[in-house]
This record gives sequence, C-alpha cells and structure tokens, in this order.
Amino acid sequence: MKLLLHVLVALALTPAALAAPAPVGEALQRPALTVRQPERAVLLSVARAGERLVAVGERGIVVLSDDAGARWRQVPCPVSVTLTMVRFADARHGVAVGHGGAVLTTADGGDSWQLRLDGRRAAQIALQAATTPEARRDAERLLADGPDKPFLDVLLWDARRLLAVGAYGLAFHSADGGQTWQPWMARVPNPKGLHWYVARRQGDTLLLAGEQGQIVRSDDGGASFQPLASPYKGSWFAGELLPDGRALLAGLRGNVWRQTDGGAGWQAIANPVPASITAITASGPDWLLASQAGAVLRLQGDALVPLDTAPLTLPAALLAAGPGRVIAAGVTGIQPLTTPGATTPAK
Repeated sequence: MKLLLHVLVALALTPAALAAPAPVGEALQRPALTVRQPERAVLLSVARAGERLVAVGERGIVVLSDDAGARWRQVPCPVSVTLTMVRFADARHGVAVGHGGAVLTTADGGDSWQLRLDGRRAAQIALQAATTPEARRDAERLLADGPDKPFLDVLLWDARRLLAVGAYGLAFHSADGGQTWQPWMARVPNPKGLHWYVARRQGDTLLLAGEQGQIVRSDDGGASFQPLASPYKGSWFAGELLPDGRALLAGLRGNVWRQTDGGAGWQAIANPVPASITAITASGPDWLLASQAGAVLRLQGDALVPLDTAPLTLPAALLAAGPGRVIAAGVTGIQPLTTPGATTPAK
C-alpha cells in the first residue's frame, strides 16, 4: 500500500486510472493497444527528440508530435505496461522506462521501440552479479516477487550509456544502449531500499533523490555516490541540476529546496501553493514547476510565483515547447499552455 500511494502521487495518477490492470507479466509480452485519442490518455512524461515531441503513459501508449504539440499520433510499443519516463540523448536515440521493470530504447526518434530489460531479467542479472550474502538475498527476493517493481526515472549520458532507477532502490546501468546491464544497487547508498523518483545529470554530476528525503550525488560520472543531508524527510518527486551544478528539488506539500553556494546546505523556496510538486522544466532562463493542485509556478529569486494559466488536471510532466509555450502531460493527456511574461500574485 505504501508503494502504491507513493507511485500514485509521484506519477500523478488516480486510483481509477489503474483500475483492473492486466497482470504485469502478461502486459510485458503484449503490445500496446491502439486507441482513438492517444493524446487524451494518461500520459506521464514528455521529451524532446530534436524537433519532435514524444510522450509516454499508461498501458504502453507512446505518442509523437512533429508540429510542436498541435497534433499527436500513436506509434507501436511492444509492451502494455504503464510507461513512467522518456528521455532522449539526441534526435534519434531515446529510452523509456516503466512498470514491470521495463526499459525500451529507440534509434529512430520514437517511431519504433525495442524492449531491452524487464523485471524478470533484471532479477536474474542481479542474482548473477551478487557477491555478498545480502546482495544474493535481495536478488532472490526480486526473482521471487516477479516483475512487479517499476522504474520511475532514467538518465542518459549519450546514445549508449544510461541508468534506470525506481522502486525499492532499483538501479541498473547499461553502457551499450541496453544490450547488457549491470546492477548498481550496491554502488548507490540506499540501506533501507527506498524508492528513487528523480535521476538527473549535468556533466559528471549525477543526482538521485526519492522517498523519505533521500538524496545521493556523484561527481565522478557515477563511479561513486555520496549521500547528502536532506533538508526535510518527505519524498522528492521532481528535481533538476542547475547549470552551476546545484540541485533544485521539490516534493510533498509544496516543499521546494535549492542547494546553497558550494552545495553544503539548502535554502527553502517560498511556495504559496502547498500542494505536491510533480514536474519541473526549464523554459528559457526560467524554471517552471507544476503542482498536483494544477498550478504552474515560476521560480523568481527565492520564491515561486503562480502564473496566470488555465489550471492543469493532475500534471505529471512539463516540457518547454518554444518561446512562451509549454506542454503539460497528465491524467487527461496533453495540455498545451501559453506562459505569460508577467506573473500573477498568489491569491
């Protein structure tokens, strides 16, 4: 129940959206069904692939837009599990992750996808790689549980190197575009096996954050990770690494924190909307955040200021689509927004 609750919040899903799902094992073997209005499905992530936009969501739905979000079309997907995140290394090479431990890759800008990893194979890989009794017990538990644990985020170095993270501390790395995998659970400090919701990279700096305020950072490209003291104990659901290497993290009840100069401490960002933050995007020089209450907020100095935009319905992702234009994805699908230059004071 605890995992379900966290995933529902982190992915901006409602219980109805997950009603009567197919068994995960079957859904990993069954292609996504074609739907009449895929842009209105529950969509949880949207990314840019060159000039193209790619969004993913429930039941394996993948949609593309080649006109900055005006029109969308569904493309085939080899699984029908819910996909939680999509990212692109360049205009052609991308990765999508989701439930059942699914990791899919594309080499043609999202027109076609290949399943590279699932929960069963991940458990077998972890078992083969186990070198301690504790690691072996954890891998055997993964194998016995079956493919029931989702990946919730993925970061990319380039077209070949990626790291997928998710529930119960899952962390799997590939250096060859998903052909082979290495478990990183022993490398990433996570003694309680808490869920990772956020994975970000800026050069050689990697940031992972998640449940109960957990944060770890690597400054050597993932060779080693160090835990960071968290300014609060609630879960982080969204985050970014700023151009100067500092972290911006957001989560439950509207908590938003930014690392101070040098990265040794944290500064609270004032937020007039006390609802969980579910998405962050850079729009030109601005940082925009979306809350579960449907508000879009702009980071201005040390505070968030609500924008005068139409309220969103449980947003899960934001993506800048051009000057003054943002694409939001959530439980009602794609929601395009025009972001005004001036902000409206909180009411």
